[in-house]
Amino acid sequence: MAAIGIILVYTKLLAVPAVFEALAAPRRREILRLVWDRERSAGDIHRAFPDVSFGAVSQHLGILESAGLVARRQQGRFHYYAARRKDLGHLGKWLETMWDEALSDLKRHAESEETGRGHRR
Repeated sequence: MAAIGIILVYTKLLAVPAVFEALAAPRRREILRLVWDRERSAGDIHRAFPDVSFGAVSQHLGILESAGLVARRQQGRFHYYAARRKDLGHLGKWLETMWDEALSDLKRHAESEETGRGHRR
């Protein structure tokens, strides 16, 4: 836990409790990951989560924006969101590591499941 505190000290984020609250929800972490590499419209983000209402996605985006994790841009009646990667500094690197580890774990699990099925034949 101390390592996380040190990471946050070096970011430009001011509301540390808001960052932890925003990142505590798995759905918000999924949304942040979705906008990590490129800007997306609120509609695109909503379509990526068909089991969630547009209103709920909008609330999640508002929390992420309030915590300083995403930036919002309005063009006409459309809202676009992107991760504030440059502003996140070491916290952004920590998130990327966490996502990479999760993907590696998922790959290992899928491979072990496949290997287990192969031995049953």
